[in-house]
Amino acid sequence: MISPSSVQVAFGLARPADAGDVVALVESAYRGEPSRAGWTTEADLLDGQRTDREEVDALILDPTVAIVLARRHGELVGSVAVRIDDERVAHIGMFAIRPTLQGAGIGRGLLGEAERVARERGAREAEMTVIEQRIELLEWYARRGYLPTGETEPFPYDNPRFGLPKRADLRFLVLAKKLG
Repeated sequence: MISPSSVQVAFGLARPADAGDVVALVESAYRGEPSRAGWTTEADLLDGQRTDREEVDALILDPTVAIVLARRHGELVGSVAVRIDDERVAHIGMFAIRPTLQGAGIGRGLLGEAERVARERGAREAEMTVIEQRIELLEWYARRGYLPTGETEPFPYDNPRFGLPKRADLRFLVLAKKLG
């Protein structure tokens, strides 16, 4: 494992040329055998894809979205999408860290950068959804101030674009944090 102090990253925003690398990173962090190298895998809950080129291309071109990237020695090692809605709430999603670098502090830094971008764009609060069964991830977000709102959202079982569920009890918990 790489120690947090040894990993230095540079942050920036995704451009259209970054879309393929973002898709590959997100897929490696969430699905299949490569994701098992990290602690944030969803491979035991879902098969199939997590995202695709069409979705990432659309997000990069959407003026309400910023995809924040983390690069180490020029290599993409983290990404997160930040969408600001009309109520000035930042919706954080598609958060991914290269599985072999998870636990090295990159995620903490990338989340902080995503919050900075959100505040810079006028957001006063950040929200995200996390699959209820992802206990370690929920605990990680709680340590960073993201707490359950009491709201839930159903898992989109009828849409294979979100993955192919391996169980019938998936749903999302809504977490929120004031950005003040």
